[in-house]
Amino acid sequence: MSDTALRSTLPSPRTVRPPLPAPPGPRGRPPRLYVLDGLRLIAALMVVGFHFAGYDRYGDHGAWGRSTATLFPGVHGIASYGWLGVELFFLISGFVICMSCWGRTPRDFFISRVVRLYPAFWVCVTATALVLWFCGDRTITLSRVLTNLTMVHEPLGVAHVDPSYWSLWAEMRFYLLFAVVAYKGLTYRRVVTFCGLWLLGAILAPTSGIPLLAVVFQPQFAPFFVGGIVLYLMHRFRPAPLLWLLLGASWLLAQQQLVRLVKDENWAGLHPSWPVALTVVTAFYAVLLAVALGKADFLNWRRLTTAGALTYPLYLLHESIGWAVIERLHTRIPAHLLMAGLVAALLAAAWAVHRFVERPLARRLKHWLNGNLATPRPTPVTGSRTTPAPGSVAARQDVMPPPR
Repeated sequence: MSDTALRSTLPSPRTVRPPLPAPPGPRGRPPRLYVLDGLRLIAALMVVGFHFAGYDRYGDHGAWGRSTATLFPGVHGIASYGWLGVELFFLISGFVICMSCWGRTPRDFFISRVVRLYPAFWVCVTATALVLWFCGDRTITLSRVLTNLTMVHEPLGVAHVDPSYWSLWAEMRFYLLFAVVAYKGLTYRRVVTFCGLWLLGAILAPTSGIPLLAVVFQPQFAPFFVGGIVLYLMHRFRPAPLLWLLLGASWLLAQQQLVRLVKDENWAGLHPSWPVALTVVTAFYAVLLAVALGKADFLNWRRLTTAGALTYPLYLLHESIGWAVIERLHTRIPAHLLMAGLVAALLAAAWAVHRFVERPLARRLKHWLNGNLATPRPTPVTGSRTTPAPGSVAARQDVMPPPR
């Protein structure tokens, strides 16, 4: 048998299935896991609760004029761990990005991320900057706002318009790393290899003496992103020993990073407990594992789509605008009433951003990118010697769709 004939009988690398005890494949569930939308809103509300009731922005007196521990004694202890909502975001992000990129081209991946992230971000940055400017914050300059609109202002050394934007740069670095494996097409083996190499890079980066490696592999958050990816592989292909090992490594590295993250929270006057933080993060892993294995399908309600739609605008809008409102109204409105009204108003604003800005602008941006990122067709010059004759092979090629 010739080499060409032999190769034709072998399976394509893109279609090789993982070596599992039973034939792997999609589990036949709905294409969208609505329960993840609900979990994303829970993560956002955890962060909101942390900022408004879990710590004091300006020390003992805080934006409320008094300590949040005395204002909200019943919820302060719980809210003080709301910063862990970001780690839940990162777990979900690993799961969702791997799920949404499967079977898609790098071009599709790029367009989907731009369309998903930027329209709402542009609007929320502008709205936040205007609110802060009218409230007298003169650190809000035009250059700072314009640079924030790129979403890469942090590596450029420009301050966030809203402090919550710090996590977006972590997400962007994850997308850039994942684009490397997505470029060749996602397969079980490639994604597993990517997870293993990323965890290895996150382990070696801190002691390498090369700051760029820490920027690329981001050891603090890599375990959470990788954990989400591995959980999606379990969802798509059934659990396997290698996946359990990767998930265990992800959790072990996550608990180690929690030691540092707990210490980082001391700047806010908090003294979080590592065992409590670990319990919360372990619960995140357990919930995502239940989703991956189909144990949470009874919560897969379509109406949770609205919860997912609110999450991103709420996260982008809440912190600086919320603090500005609290500083001006806390002496006029009882704290619990102000808190409830503020969160309700922010949820309404998030819905408005999604319904009237994000959805229509995203559609237009997607259409524009699809048109402008397509491979251009050669334009024949009428009357020139290079114009193909009608009916020729070259003429027929001109009217064929461009290669993808």
